[in-house]
Amino acid sequence: MFNKKKQPPLKSLVAQGARVVGDIYFAEGMRVECAITGNIRPVDNNPSILVIAESAVITGGVCADHIIINGTVKGPVSARMMLELQPNARIEGDVEYGALEMHQGALIAGRLTPILGDAPMPALATAVMPDEL
Repeated sequence: MFNKKKQPPLKSLVAQGARVVGDIYFAEGMRVECAITGNIRPVDNNPSILVIAESAVITGGVCADHIIINGTVKGPVSARMMLELQPNARIEGDVEYGALEMHQGALIAGRLTPILGDAPMPALATAVMPDEL
């Protein structure tokens, strides 16, 4: 979805120094640089991108198609298409993702669950040692 097409624009910014208490609904793209106590999610089903900067601390759930985290999230994370965890990312909560890119240094304290859609989970092949043949 985002690899070949242009990503949605970052139309909203909640800048460093602000403190927000309550849920936030955004259109297309949003960048967060501050502390938020509440859930963050897109307002509609259009493609969405959420960027959580290193200075941001989110206490609540986050949801978007494409999420880039370099700050802290204390709550569930749902990236329907792509989740990018930068080196300073800290997540305390369960994570579901379509695809995952995790840089060295990022930490997750929670369960990781891939979003597979209607496709069945692929069977894992087991290795056979030569002496077992």
